Order: sequence, then structure tokens, then C-alpha cells
Amino acid sequence: MDSKYNIVGFDLPHRDSDDRLRRILTAALPNQNNFANYPQLNYWDAEFFNLHQVKIFQQSNINEQSAILELANHSLLEESYFIEKAGVGYMAKMVLLAETVEERMLYALFTADEATHLHQISHFLPEMKVTSTDDPFLRLLSEVVESADKTVLLFVLQVVLEGWGLSHYRRLAKECRYPVLAELFSSFLQSESRHHATGTTLFNQITVSTFSETTILDVLAQFLFMVQVGPQSLLAAIEQVKGHLTRSQKIQVLEELDTETHSGTRLQILRSLMGGKSAQSILQNLEERGAFEPLPAHQCV
Repeated sequence: MDSKYNIVGFDLPHRDSDDRLRRILTAALPNQNNFANYPQLNYWDAEFFNLHQVKIFQQSNINEQSAILELANHSLLEESYFIEKAGVGYMAKMVLLAETVEERMLYALFTADEATHLHQISHFLPEMKVTSTDDPFLRLLSEVVESADKTVLLFVLQVVLEGWGLSHYRRLAKECRYPVLAELFSSFLQSESRHHATGTTLFNQITVSTFSETTILDVLAQFLFMVQVGPQSLLAAIEQVKGHLTRSQKIQVLEELDTETHSGTRLQILRSLMGGKSAQSILQNLEERGAFEPLPAHQCV
């Protein structure tokens, strides 16, 4: 398949701001007058990321600290942008895979939710020139969205990741220092809750085949490992500003970030999302693999 037309849509470009089609879109979107383009700010502070506990950050000058925080903030916003971008394509795909009128109608409404979220979050990022990403999580997300297995789609994307997204967006809203953006993330929660509930309801009506379960286990093992190894994006932000970090320096940073607690909390949230009757075999298998155990700092580098 030509990558330009794939479902996830990461490589789809934006039209120019004065393009006629874009003006029609803006007019069609709800609350279009409530958003302007905002300057890049550090919407979340050092304490949000636990950077106030990291010596190399504490000992940096104000410009370096600001640069690290800007990278960390941008990473969060860009991740949200790409997730919502993928969500538009995913929900449109599920319209076509629907097996009842009600299911088709719900997914059509969900597609509009994701399109609205994408429009809104875009205002808090610089004009997006990048139409691809090398982020491991987003690459994995892209692979799953392209899957033809509806069981895999429902469980991984709506039961687990949409459920995780509720917790993630709630925390972003609660700890954001900028009221307009905090309110925006809060406004996502109601629709994301419906997406998650729909996925859970439909998944619980399915008998999971051996093939689907094997695929789900492979995908979730990869995803959970990304959580187990802690906040790698923060390490990358520090290294981008401060220069090369040795292995021992990286271990120290992760220890100061309290990576085991950071990861352990997230892993338990994810585990709780897999507690449904239809997922018992999946949950048991992942537990046997130790997929919900956070890794100590020296195993994360």
C-alpha cells in the first residue's frame, strides 16, 4: 500500500492556512472561534516531570533548564497530536468494519470527536511540518491501526490505549499550568470515555481466537516494555541539551526520576484495564512474562 494513503495518516500533510478547503473545515468544526494559535510555552513545569529531583537539571543554567523543559513539553504535545491524528483514521476504519447500524453511527460520531481533538491540539504546536515520526510507541500504534483483525483493534486501541488515555489526559489537565490547555484536555475526557466504553462492550461480546490473542500479546508485550524502561524521552531531552551522557549518568538520572515508581504506577493502571472476563487469558500470560513489573534504572539503559 502506498504509505501516503495508509489508515493511520501520520504522513498526511496539512494544507496552507489560507487554503479554501481549510477554511471550510474550520467553519464546520465546533468551537472554532475559541482557539487561536498559542506560543510555545512550558505548560508543565519541572515538578510534573520530576526534573526538580535530577541533579544535572538542578545544576544547569536557566537557559538549559528552559530548553530541557521545552523539549519535554513539546514531546507531550506532539504525542497527543499524532495520537489524535491516528484516531481520525482508526475511527473511520471502524465505521467500515461495523456490524450493526448503531455501531456504525457511533464510530461515525467518534471520527468527528477525533477530528475535533486534532484541530484543537494543533493550536498548541508550531505549524506541523513533520508528517512522520520515529517514536517507538507511535510506530507500534501505526502498525496496530493498520491491522485487519478487529479483535486486536478493539482490545489494544480502545480497551487498553483509550483507557490509558483517560488517565493520561486527566493528569495532563490537572497539572497543566495554562488554564486554556488544561480545560482542553479536560474536555477530551467525556468523548474518550465513550470510545473506551464502546471498545470494552464490543470486545466482551467476542470470542478471542488463538491467532488474535497471540497478536495482542505480542503488541502489548512491546508496549508494556516501553513503560517498564521508564521516561526515556526525558533522558533524550536532557542529552540533547547537555550533550552525551554516559551509562552511569543515565542510570543516575533515572534513579533521581524514581523510574521504578514512575513505571510501576503506570503498569498497574494498564493491568487494571485488562481485567475483563474476555481478557483473562491475555492478562495471565502477560503476568507470567513479568510484563507488569517495573525495571530498575540499571536495566533501563
